[in-house]
Amino acid sequence: MTREGRLGIGIIGAGRVGPIVGAALAGAGHAITGITSGSDDDRAAAVLPGVPVLDAQEVTRRSELVIVAVPHDELPRLISGLAELGAWQMGQLVLHTDPAYGIEVLRPAAERGAIPLAVHPAISFTGTTIDLRQLQAAFAAVTAPAAVLPIAQALAVEMGCEPVVIAEQDRPAYAEAIATASEFSRSIVQQATGLLRGVGIDNPGGYLSALVGSTVEQALRAASDPLTPPAEQ
Repeated sequence: MTREGRLGIGIIGAGRVGPIVGAALAGAGHAITGITSGSDDDRAAAVLPGVPVLDAQEVTRRSELVIVAVPHDELPRLISGLAELGAWQMGQLVLHTDPAYGIEVLRPAAERGAIPLAVHPAISFTGTTIDLRQLQAAFAAVTAPAAVLPIAQALAVEMGCEPVVIAEQDRPAYAEAIATASEFSRSIVQQATGLLRGVGIDNPGGYLSALVGSTVEQALRAASDPLTPPAEQ
């Protein structure tokens, strides 16, 4: 760690998630040491201006905390590949943001002395600074070895989230819940707006905005409080 507990943070993955998580932690006082090239380098540069673009091995070499935010299928191969290159360092923190994996996927890094953390902020990322506001109202699923769980929780808080501990064996079920909520919501909205567009409503998304928002809010409130009676028609 740097002075006063601040970390030098490197980001592997310049899609929608990595730069935003990095920006949130930079806002908490940490320093961003580098980021890899990704699907939209211009967007990442807008979120993290002035941060050097480096390869994954160099990002890892420079950083006390490495955030790995890559597609689900790429994560195991990336972690093991960096291990084979001898990139992971003793005592280094490595944190991934995938909802489905716990810390087992980070075993190749842990076997070389790195400290594995899994933190998934439960928002739908856009890759823009809008996400930083969403994080302030979000929860984050946290999985880590018991001895370092407070570190993972503290990082989630510094991102702006309220941490919720998810056991390693429960990560697949957690990921299914996240995917169900995200994909079903998106599908239903697309279907409904398509029907409204078909009857001549030019702005179906705007038309449904208040209805969908209030309906989802009621459903979430009822799910959080089983004693809440169903809304009357």
